Amino acid sequence: MNTKTMHQSYSVLAQVVLPMQANPAGNIHGGEIMKLMDSAAGVAAQKHSHTNVVTARVEELNFKKPVLVGELVTCRAQVIYAGRSSMEVFVTVESENTMTDKKQIALTAFFTMVSLNESGKPEPVPALEYDKNNAYEAKLYKEGEKRYKLHNERKS
Repeated sequence: MNTKTMHQSYSVLAQVVLPMQANPAGNIHGGEIMKLMDSAAGVAAQKHSHTNVVTARVEELNFKKPVLVGELVTCRAQVIYAGRSSMEVFVTVESENTMTDKKQIALTAFFTMVSLNESGKPEPVPALEYDKNNAYEAKLYKEGEKRYKLHNERKS
């Protein structure tokens, strides 16, 4: 099994928030934005594993700012840690008012995605390598590794 870098899994999904996705106050429903995040995480995990993937867990879903109707929502995702058959994907959501160019981070979360073979059973994934000269990548990797080990300890 080969090794991949964080950059190789990087994915971006973007769309404009429509009225049918919002509540009466004009804010996007949390479930709508989580669906976008899940899709972005799935793409990143598939780029890393080259297999079908499923969502196993979502952690630290932090709603930082409201996202309004008419804003452009951009989800950025990348694999930050790989275990045997699971991958942790960090997803950030940026909202942008395209009339004013004002951008802000609206949400962040960690998704655990599991690689599946054609029979629907967990499938090993490539190891993940981070850029040791990039402090941000190193931090993401090490935090992902800690969460991975903690979850495995809880399972036993």
